[in-house]
Amino acid sequence: MNYLARLLASGFVFACAAVAWLVFGGIMSNRTMMQDSALVGRVNDLWGTPHAQYAPRFVFDWVEDRTSSKVLVDTQNRVVRDELGVPLYAIEQVPQSVVASPRGTDLDVALALDSRRKGLMWYALYDVDFEGTWKVTSDLEHPSTLTFAWAFPDSGASYDGFAVFIDGVDRTKDVASTEGESLWRIPVQPGESHEFRVKYRSRGMDTWTYHPARGTGQVEDFTLDMTTDFVDIDLPAYTMSPSEKAREGDGWRLRWQFERLVTGNGMGMVMPEKVQPGPLAASMSFSAPISLALFMVWIHVLGLLRRIEVHPINHVFLAAAFFAFHLLFGYTVDHLPVEAAFALSAAVSVVLVVSYLRLVVGPRFAFVEAGLAQLLYLVGFSLAHFWEGFTGLTVTVLGIVTLFALMQLTGRIKWAEVLARGSLEAPEVG
Repeated sequence: MNYLARLLASGFVFACAAVAWLVFGGIMSNRTMMQDSALVGRVNDLWGTPHAQYAPRFVFDWVEDRTSSKVLVDTQNRVVRDELGVPLYAIEQVPQSVVASPRGTDLDVALALDSRRKGLMWYALYDVDFEGTWKVTSDLEHPSTLTFAWAFPDSGASYDGFAVFIDGVDRTKDVASTEGESLWRIPVQPGESHEFRVKYRSRGMDTWTYHPARGTGQVEDFTLDMTTDFVDIDLPAYTMSPSEKAREGDGWRLRWQFERLVTGNGMGMVMPEKVQPGPLAASMSFSAPISLALFMVWIHVLGLLRRIEVHPINHVFLAAAFFAFHLLFGYTVDHLPVEAAFALSAAVSVVLVVSYLRLVVGPRFAFVEAGLAQLLYLVGFSLAHFWEGFTGLTVTVLGIVTLFALMQLTGRIKWAEVLARGSLEAPEVG
């Protein structure tokens, strides 16, 4: 087989391996989606959904006397008139209401991460300890009834230790419910201020947010103190950054504090996610052809320079050993910790390649040139997938380093003579 035919045969081996990786990546993606669809409902039933706690509503209600358009009539259906003969009109009692904004808000939230793994997916679950206090003042000139309307962030979740205090008095049991809200009503005199406090413990998943208003609203004398027991913090979309933050123990203490603010955004926290086994295996498989291509080119050029014959059939076994890494990782990662599955798969693949090339070309080439190349192109490149955003950079760096090395090694090869000779004999180096 001449040189060009060997190149074409090696290219065919690479193409077959690339197709196999793409198929396997699709299988892993499908397995992950099927498991996630089957499990996410169970996780939600046990732990709840992402919590979005909205501020309570405060509504003042009163009855206002208004003159109607109907005249008063007596028992004989005659119009009643005053002393001047002017007809008298009936007085109607018209219900009135107005929604009030709290004059002060003081919130304390403690988040404790409790990630759980199910099959090929990690779920970012958390415990939340919530306590909030709101102060409301009546600016009306007449007595009214103040309604405190409370809605839980997730109607299907459990809330342990739930309690409502109005002016320091436990009013948890004095509740009425309507349209998903719990209501408490108290009489209010003009100028009076009242304090409402709510506390509970619950569980959620992925994110926790607090919204001071439904839509755009005004917050006054607002403070939210949040503590976490994890370091990797992130904010949900359309939320505001904290005014202050400081490390505390194994986590952070965050504070949002505003004197007066008009906003439609909330405040919250995204729970940190662990490396997802299923998506990781799929991503590594989809990008695996790049690592094999770099490895094959490296081995081919070194073989050419050192008069080592690496036959296309040898490349078949090498490609299979590379594929074995992803195959073993894909089917052990849902049974072992990700790090253990990765180490096992890498060790198996390296042993396959080195032990095989030791027989084909000799121990030194197998352990040094090929072994180090596999650690770099397969293990190192796959390891970069553990850090989101670094995969592309790793490919770029490996590609540039490999290109530089190959350019230096082959810069003096007279390729026209090599191709004309049509064989793997040592090229003439000038």
